[in-house]
Amino acid sequence: MVIPEHEDRYGDVRRIVQNDKMADVAHLSAIVYGRVQGVFFRYFVRNVAKRLNLKGFVRNLASGDAVEVQAEGEKRQLNKLLEQLKIGSPGARVERVEVKWTDYSGEFDDFSIIY
Repeated sequence: MVIPEHEDRYGDVRRIVQNDKMADVAHLSAIVYGRVQGVFFRYFVRNVAKRLNLKGFVRNLASGDAVEVQAEGEKRQLNKLLEQLKIGSPGARVERVEVKWTDYSGEFDDFSIIY
């Protein structure tokens, strides 16, 4: 079970308690470019993220050649997700992944596909 650690007076939450250990948490923003629409890429991302116990969303971008991923959780798990984003789903062809790391916000309850 994941239990958020207390916030300091500025609202900073940087760690969670899991099995009596402290784990770094973060927010990953990624834009994945290439042949990533129409190849079940969003379903692939959702399944990987849920298996890694991450929260956030994935959605197609209007450009037609990119997918946006917003994910939060343990940084170790986020790095595993990032590695899978670089590989992609069967049928996908990932050309590049733009990544931005920010502070964990706790704004997500689940990992979903946005249509």
